[in-house]
Amino acid sequence: MRKIQMVDLQSQYAFIRPQVEAGMEEVLSSAQFINGPAVKSFQSNLEAYIGVKHVIPCANGTDALQVAMMGLGLEPGDEVITADFTFAATVEVIALLGLKPVLVDVDPVSFNIDPSAIERAITPKTKAIVPVHLFGQVADMDAIMAISEKHNLYVIEDNAQGIGATHTDANGNTTKTGGIGHVGSTSFFPSKNLGCYGDGGAIFTNDDELAHTLRGIVNHGMYERYHHDVVGVNSRLDSLQAVVLNEKLKLLDYYNERRKWAAIRYSQLLSGHDNIITPKVIRNCDSHVFHQYTLRLVGSDRDGLVQHLQSNGIPCGVYYPIPLHAQKAYQSDKYDEANFAVTNQLVKEVISLPMHSELDEEQIQTICRAVLDFLG
Repeated sequence: MRKIQMVDLQSQYAFIRPQVEAGMEEVLSSAQFINGPAVKSFQSNLEAYIGVKHVIPCANGTDALQVAMMGLGLEPGDEVITADFTFAATVEVIALLGLKPVLVDVDPVSFNIDPSAIERAITPKTKAIVPVHLFGQVADMDAIMAISEKHNLYVIEDNAQGIGATHTDANGNTTKTGGIGHVGSTSFFPSKNLGCYGDGGAIFTNDDELAHTLRGIVNHGMYERYHHDVVGVNSRLDSLQAVVLNEKLKLLDYYNERRKWAAIRYSQLLSGHDNIITPKVIRNCDSHVFHQYTLRLVGSDRDGLVQHLQSNGIPCGVYYPIPLHAQKAYQSDKYDEANFAVTNQLVKEVISLPMHSELDEEQIQTICRAVLDFLG
């Protein structure tokens, strides 16, 4: 059996190596390292895949969120509502811009932001909502967009873990995540479903005027060289990373289908045990691309299982062990622990098993056997 890895990027690379090497050689030979043809090609291809008018590539997923907020003209003191149970990048850009993060609880089934908690948190200072498609599961975008329209709020999708997922609305219309809100963002960190071999990110929008603003912001505020029309940053996707992403984009649906297959096999082998709650797929499997396969371990020793798996050569992860409202950087007297009942429970129970497109049946059975052996 091949060594079990949390993410097997080596095997994934072996399959696309000839195409990646050829594309990189072309970039190296042309010396068009920044905003070269590979970047423009990837931008166009990703626009077609997501189904949005504009993709703005940038240096990483955190920049993508920050630039999106800058482009919307949010001002210091404006409140931005987001989920308490997610990675810190989502909230740190809010704080960096002098905006006021407002953290709310999540749904216990999907782990995504709870729309009813959003409603309760809205004040006259609220200007935006940042739903995170956590672990690859689409957030309740029908409810979130309805809240947005009712209160005239921007919706900024954090699609770093959900790229390739499909949202089906109440009328049966389908939209790729990232293209539902007013603006979307994603990360191309190597472990993501669509990842490069370094850092990278992108912003999505159908708003022509906003897209124009965003393109200036990522390039020092320039539309014409040495003419700085807006306050900007230096955040560009380089051509070598675009080569990798172009090749992987061709296979993204395949990668996601492989992840779904692995998730289904995990759930078939683990469901039914009293101590395990397997991930629930909302609507259909198109709505979850399983960036992570995350269990809830109830009435048992989650940390003990982590140690057991690691001692048997099986990697795993706890995403995330500390709620954002309890992090030193984001603590606030305004928060009431009673409002974070779900998140406070999840951080004690969640455990993510290896998940990537190269998992095979033998590996999955070995992992599940180890989980069940520990639980008895």
